Amino acid sequence: MIVNGQISDLRPGETLAAVLDGLGLSLEARGVAIAVDGEVVPRTAWQTFALEADARVEVLTAMQGG
Repeated sequence: MIVNGQISDLRPGETLAAVLDGLGLSLEARGVAIAVDGEVVPRTAWQTFALEADARVEVLTAMQGG
């Protein structure tokens, strides 16, 4: 499994909530979006969305500035 371009030790079946926890982010964190295999996953599914072994996960956080 790949998370933000890096090989992850997450196992198949773990949820996006586990990904966030591993990154030190909470489910309530504002300005966060998650895409799995190029598809954005709604926040309401983060606790139940189970990852497959070959999943590519991108966790994006909004940043202020210009």
